[in-house]
Amino acid sequence: MLKDPSIKYKAFQAIKFPQRTWPEKSIAQPPRWLSTDLRDGNQSLPDPMGIEEKQEYFQMLLLLGFKEIEVAFPSASKTDFDFTRYAVENCPDDVTIQVLTQSREHLIRRTVESLRGAKNAILHIYLATSDLFRDVVFNMSQKVAIEKAVEAIKLVRSLTKDDPSQSGTNWTLEFSPETFSDTPEEFAVEICEAVKSVWEPSVENPIIFNLPATVEMSTPNVYADQIEYFCTHISEREKVCVSLHCHNDRGCAVAATELGLLAGADRVEGCIFGNGERTGNVDIVTVALNMYTQGIYPNLDFSDLKSVMQVVERCNKIPVPERAPYGGELVVCAFSGSHQDAIKKGFASQEKRWKAGDKTWKIPYLPLDPRDIGRDYEAVIRVNSQSGKGGAAWVILKKLGLDLPRQLQIVFSTLVQNQTDKHGRELKAFEIVNLFNKEYYVDQQSKPVYIEDFSIAKGNKEERSLEAELIIQGKSVFINGKGNGPISSFVDAVSKYFDLHLEVLNYNEHTLSAGKKSKAAAFIELSFKNKNNESRKKWGVGIHEDVSLAPMLAITSVLNSMVDIGEIVLLKSE
Repeated sequence: MLKDPSIKYKAFQAIKFPQRTWPEKSIAQPPRWLSTDLRDGNQSLPDPMGIEEKQEYFQMLLLLGFKEIEVAFPSASKTDFDFTRYAVENCPDDVTIQVLTQSREHLIRRTVESLRGAKNAILHIYLATSDLFRDVVFNMSQKVAIEKAVEAIKLVRSLTKDDPSQSGTNWTLEFSPETFSDTPEEFAVEICEAVKSVWEPSVENPIIFNLPATVEMSTPNVYADQIEYFCTHISEREKVCVSLHCHNDRGCAVAATELGLLAGADRVEGCIFGNGERTGNVDIVTVALNMYTQGIYPNLDFSDLKSVMQVVERCNKIPVPERAPYGGELVVCAFSGSHQDAIKKGFASQEKRWKAGDKTWKIPYLPLDPRDIGRDYEAVIRVNSQSGKGGAAWVILKKLGLDLPRQLQIVFSTLVQNQTDKHGRELKAFEIVNLFNKEYYVDQQSKPVYIEDFSIAKGNKEERSLEAELIIQGKSVFINGKGNGPISSFVDAVSKYFDLHLEVLNYNEHTLSAGKKSKAAAFIELSFKNKNNESRKKWGVGIHEDVSLAPMLAITSVLNSMVDIGEIVLLKSE
C-alpha cells in the first residue's frame, strides 16, 4: 500500500446542494420492491442457476410477496430467453415481469419477443452515462449518448405500447443512466428528460428512472444528495418513479439505499441476502427488516427466513455468512456472559410488561424478536468458554423450564465452563441439559436414594414430626425427624439416619406450569462436613406434582451426590 494514496486515488467530489432536505426526514412507508436475484444476482454466480433452480427461486420470490421481478437478460442466451417465457406463462396477474437489455436494436427486438403475452411487463433499457465510461469504454460524447438513448426508446415504444399486437400487455419503461453515481447530475437529468419526452408516461403508469450506484463511489450522504437533486430537478415528477439500485463496493449499500429513500426515491432494486457483482447488490432482507424494526411492515414476508436462506444457498451455491444481518446463523446468538445476562433479564422484564399490556419489544442486544422471522429463543444464547452464569441458566430455563436461583447459576456455570475448556468448543444445548441432569439427579428413581412416601404430624406448639420411607439401593428404610416444617423435619431425619450434620443454606421454589398437572421445582443448598471434617456445600434439585415432596427430592439429590463422592454410608448393618 502507498504511504500517500492521494497520488493514485482522488477523493470523490460531492455535489453542492445546500437545499437538501433528506437529513430531516424519516422512512414512513415501504417502497416498491424489485428483486434482481434472477438477473443481476444470477449474472454474478460462478455457476449460474439452471432453469429448474431459477423456477424454484421464482416461486419463492412470489411467496415472499414481490410484485416486480427482474427475471433475465433474455437476449443474452437461450436459457435466459426460455426462463423469461416460463415467468411470463406462470406469473400471477398482479406481478410484473421485468427484463433487461442494452440499447441495441437486435437485442431490443429479441427482448420484446421474450415478453410477448405478458399481462404486465417492464422493459429495462440502460446506457452508460458517466464521463469515465463514455470516454474510455464507448468513446461517446454526451450529445451522442442522448441521441442513442432517444433512438432506443423510440424503437422500444414502436415495438410495445404503439404496436396493436401488443395491446394485451401493460408496458412500462425503465431507463437506467448506468454509472449514475459517477455521472454529472445535470447530465443525468438531461438524458432522462429526453427519454421521458419520447416515452410519454402518465401518472397512472409512470416511467421508471433507475439511478444506480453501479459502482459505489462515495459515502451514502453524497448519493442521497444526488438522488434528491434528481428528484427535485426532473420535470413531471408525478409521472416518474425513481428507483435505487445500489452496489456494495464500499460496504454501504444498505445505508445508501435508506438515505436514497429519505431523499425521495420510490423503489428499491436488490437481491435476497445481497448477492450481486463484486461485493454484491443491496441486501433486500436487511433493508426490509430494518423498516420492520421501526414499526413499518415492508410488504415482504420474511417470517420463515431460515427456509428462504436454504433456497438461496441451494440455488446460488453460495453460503449466507453466519454474521449476515438477520438471516445469519449466529446473528441472534450471544456467547458473552454479560450479553447473556442482559438478554435473560430483558426477557424476564418483558414478560412482566407484556402481562401488564405493554406489547412493545425491548430486549437488550436484540432489536428484532427472533420468532418474527422463524427463529426460536433457544438459539439466542449459546454457551462456550466466554459465557457466564446467564448462558447455561438460559438453556436450562428454555429446555427444562427451571429458573435457577442466582447462586445455583454461578455454581452450575462453573461446571459448564470446565466442560467447554475441556472440549475446547461450544457446548450444545442437549449437552448442557445432560450435564445438569447428571449433576443434580433430576431423575432420582434410578439413583441410590429415593423418597417413596412421607407423613407429617403436628406436635407441641410449632413442632412437626415426620416419618418417611426411603428406598436405598432398592430396600425400604423408614426414618423420622422433627422440625418446624416438612423441610427441616426431613433434614433432621436424614441427618440422624446417615449420621450427618446437614444445614439448609438456601431454598427456592417455583411452579413449572399452571393447571391441574402443574409441577413444583425446588432448589436447596445444604452444608455438611466431609470425612476430614471440612465444610462443604452442595445444591440439589427436586421436581414433583406434590409441592411438599419437591423439596425432599431436592434433599435426596444432595444425598445422591454425596454417595457418589463417598461421603455417606447407604445401608446400616442390622
